[in-house]
Amino acid sequence: MRKEQVLELLPEIEEIHDKELKEKVIACWEEAIDYRDWTNDELRSIPFTLLAENVKIHFIEHVRTCCKMAIAIDRVLENAYGERRTPVNRDYLIAGSLLADVGKLFEYDKKSDGAIFKSEYGKNLRHPFSGVGLAFKHGLPPEVMHIIAVHSKEGAGEKRSPEAIIFHHVDFIDFELVK
Repeated sequence: MRKEQVLELLPEIEEIHDKELKEKVIACWEEAIDYRDWTNDELRSIPFTLLAENVKIHFIEHVRTCCKMAIAIDRVLENAYGERRTPVNRDYLIAGSLLADVGKLFEYDKKSDGAIFKSEYGKNLRHPFSGVGLAFKHGLPPEVMHIIAVHSKEGAGEKRSPEAIIFHHVDFIDFELVK
């Protein structure tokens, strides 16, 4: 069953306290995985980006690492300044972190030899757009869709929520260090 696959790949989902939000995040991942029938091995081995050569960081590693960095930043801010001075909804932060790149499973395609390439779908629609569409379809809150929408270059110039600011920076830290 896909739910077990998602939870095995992304154990950080369990950090979401809101059960309904957690189920919606899982449903997005299930649909994205089903789209091209991605296996766990493929998801653990495909590059997290096709925008650079010889990328040594893999897709699931990137998703999980960014999520963990976002949680860590939120905890540091909360410990330093208190919950009231850093108005971050941790459930939204985790959900948005885990879903920011889910659209890449539509953007990417695979050849029979396992090679990954940008699909026709991906040439026309980058992952922030397909990710927001998928999140909308599954009833994710607009605050989570906002994180997905503005996490990459498509969000340049947009006012970002506290959660989106955190995720945008951790995503680019991971990207800039490995490209």
